Amino acid sequence: MSFSVEYINDELYMEKVAVRDITDSVGTPCYIYSYSSIENNFNSYSDSLSELNPLICYSTKANSNIAVLKIYSKLGAGFDIVSGGELKRVLLAGGDTSKVVFSGVGKTEAEIEEAIKAEILFFNIESIDELHAINRVAISLNKIAPIAIRVNPDIDPKTHPYISTGFKKSKFGIEIGNSINVYREASNMQGINIIAIDAHIGSQIFELSSFNDSLQKLTHMADTLIKENINIQYIDIGGGLGITYRKDETPPSMEEYAGIIKNHLMNKPYRPVIEPGRSLIGNAGIMVTKVLYTKEGSEKNFIIIDAAMNDLIRPAFYNSHHEIIPVMQNEKATNTVDIVGPICESGDFLATDREFPPVANGEYLAVLSAGAYGFVMSSNYNTRPRAAEVLVHGDSINIIKEREYFEDLIRGEKIPDFLSE
Repeated sequence: MSFSVEYINDELYMEKVAVRDITDSVGTPCYIYSYSSIENNFNSYSDSLSELNPLICYSTKANSNIAVLKIYSKLGAGFDIVSGGELKRVLLAGGDTSKVVFSGVGKTEAEIEEAIKAEILFFNIESIDELHAINRVAISLNKIAPIAIRVNPDIDPKTHPYISTGFKKSKFGIEIGNSINVYREASNMQGINIIAIDAHIGSQIFELSSFNDSLQKLTHMADTLIKENINIQYIDIGGGLGITYRKDETPPSMEEYAGIIKNHLMNKPYRPVIEPGRSLIGNAGIMVTKVLYTKEGSEKNFIIIDAAMNDLIRPAFYNSHHEIIPVMQNEKATNTVDIVGPICESGDFLATDREFPPVANGEYLAVLSAGAYGFVMSSNYNTRPRAAEVLVHGDSINIIKEREYFEDLIRGEKIPDFLSE
């Protein structure tokens, strides 16, 4: 899961394309994704776990561009979705709905109906109220809804609290101590077909002991349910394998990760479902931005760029680290700087107290590890149009999302007649 760019003769390239050629074509800020990195990362999962015939459901929320979803569809992936909008995107991308898993704590009845009609693989049930709602909608459609209970195993994934989802205090899932009773209740519902068990303990996980503990609990529960004639066919282990954001980070290898899954499931009748997102596309993408100004202060030095927290919110939201490098390699002595955007918020930064070589106005910088939770979390704050998205395939540059313009932002806004008098 390495970075998708490299310097060739001191110039940054993605696959066979110079990044400067892309910025000359589409401007900045822009997101750029590597097809070969996306493909290689997916194949790493499928090859490592081939003995278990895994269903790899790409976590659509990580990057939901329809072209990106089309890549995964062509690779044979399923999809983990959390909204009706994401289901529509999967359909537009030609995704196989029989490989779709619908997660999320707040599914509306309209979304449930759409998913049942689309014949998804199963719903991950997050509450008893939701279970009753799905049963009610299924009966009204004269259908049977396939489901899993999302079990909250009360495991500490040792990651950022905002992306930890397996604690008792989390809004996600049903506490493991109560899950058996919920399965029993579901087994007597007319519109429900139980086929799976699910857990998702969090994201950006580096300690595989958390996965091991979760899988141990899931397989024990599945074995218990089978003895009660509840037909568990799938164990959905969630996603969460970490990626490298800092150069000195070393996430677990795919072989280590796959080894834990095999240890628990190799001789079991359950097909594993995996929901990776970040580890499939995070390091397959970058965001490129232009230096507008540099500024020296009495206590801080700043590089002011044309990208902002509305384009990449992770540093402001999670205090997340992204490596940032010049598009033209620069090995000059570094200074301590903050790399900031033009938004009127003190939290509008992409890096603080970062050692960085001197750069001039008009130079380009590449923000690494931006393929996941980048564009998809962007906004129009400060009436800023959202960035373009580009897919590189070999030596070809493919615009997969046009840059927004002011007219796009105000579409649908109206001034009431009484204000026009």
